[in-house]
Amino acid sequence: MTTDIQEQAAAPDENKIIAERRVKLATLREQGIAFPNDFRPEHKAADLHAQYGSKTRDELEENPVHVVLAGRMMLKREAGKKAAFATLQDASGPKADGRIQIYATLDLTGEAAMAALHHYDLGDILGVTGTLFKTKTDELTIKVTQLRLITKSLRPLPDKFHGLADQETKYRQRYVDLIMNEETRRTFKARTAAISSIRRFMEKNEFMEVETPMLHTIPGGAAAKPFITHHNALDMQMYLRIAPELYLKRLVVGGFDRVFEINRNFRNEGVSIRHNPEFTMMEFYAAYTDYKWLMDFTEAVIRQAAIDAHGTASLTYGGRELDLAKPFHRLTIVEAINKYAPGYSAEQLSDAEFIKEELKKFGVKPFATAGLGALQLALFEETAEAQLWEPTYIIDYPVEVSPLARASDTVAGITERFELFMVGREIANGFSELNDAEDQSARFLAQVAAKDAGDEEAMFYDADYIRALEYGMPPAGGCGIGIDRLMMIITDSPNIRDVLLFPHLRRED
Repeated sequence: MTTDIQEQAAAPDENKIIAERRVKLATLREQGIAFPNDFRPEHKAADLHAQYGSKTRDELEENPVHVVLAGRMMLKREAGKKAAFATLQDASGPKADGRIQIYATLDLTGEAAMAALHHYDLGDILGVTGTLFKTKTDELTIKVTQLRLITKSLRPLPDKFHGLADQETKYRQRYVDLIMNEETRRTFKARTAAISSIRRFMEKNEFMEVETPMLHTIPGGAAAKPFITHHNALDMQMYLRIAPELYLKRLVVGGFDRVFEINRNFRNEGVSIRHNPEFTMMEFYAAYTDYKWLMDFTEAVIRQAAIDAHGTASLTYGGRELDLAKPFHRLTIVEAINKYAPGYSAEQLSDAEFIKEELKKFGVKPFATAGLGALQLALFEETAEAQLWEPTYIIDYPVEVSPLARASDTVAGITERFELFMVGREIANGFSELNDAEDQSARFLAQVAAKDAGDEEAMFYDADYIRALEYGMPPAGGCGIGIDRLMMIITDSPNIRDVLLFPHLRRED
């Protein structure tokens, strides 16, 4: 039941409309016909348009098509008491037409049904039975023989001309946004199509989908600040998952050579147009591969997801073209700085003190323990990252900021790691996995030292993961793809909240 507070928050006119609709519902209750659950639709609007939209009026008259359909009434146009047109919307859009017109008449639909239709409101969910025909304007329409009210809507829909205009209200009341906005429905259908595409692609390449814990005793697999909770029965502190990585690699140790998980992660960090505290990733691991193989494979996964969700790998984001069909670029951190922020000499980019002074200009104060590699990365993030429009792999990250990645066999101080950027933001992170238990233990200890020095995002020491590595993990490559950010790009959405059905917001006053 709607609370008094909710009623007071509504506009006076809306309160009046709600009260009037409650009276109508009370009448339906008295008649014993409120909220029936025995109507079974057999058709969808989009299917009817696809199959019969091209038929002529004569063809539909000669071969009558019987229709049983349910939908929400979005428009109603009455012609006195003898006839009425209405538009129903069902779940079959928006890639195809999810709306269809109905036509009710006193002669065919009946006096009782017509009288009831007069009292139905926009937003009500109706069930109709009838036959298809074409109007004089050639619009496919259902000529109604039976009409029922399936669900009474108590709240009025937003004005059809202005829609749901307030962006925050769209996020808070996503259910109304989905009813009113075809673009919103299209976005989330595309998201589902992309995730389904990724799942098919992984299975086709012999990856096994798995599920790993979301409650961790030790947060790991990423450099991030976790959410902390408490398990009452075990009387122990636990953490919401920041990444599934260490559990997935345990499975590689166990003999599953190719695994993936489409997972929800939680990071207790800032909220922005690109960050939500709860987000979706697809993370995968493949034994006997390295980061070069991963880059080729990740590129193929993303390209196919774009094709299946958008229809093509040639996208437009914010009015600017983005072509995922072309091979992705590859640059080192220093190469990216030189390309997008020219002017630094090789000597300057090799001078830790110079970079520290340069970072001060951007308001960045690195940790006291930061080495040259971490400083170069920080300078890249300030000068070049936002300019990486075309898909670009930044490769060969320093060891000190890559505690889980395999060190290069040829270049000291760097790892076989990449991050994928496009439209100026990170989309994926992958590397050749570190499978040396002793090296990994030393890396964890360095992270503990960084945490003790004040780095809240540094990793914990995971003794069980070290024990797993001591049993032996084959060489492997692993990558995580940010689904939400990828969907922002595929659907041309400027805000991460646009691609999350229920984004996190501040509490309503």
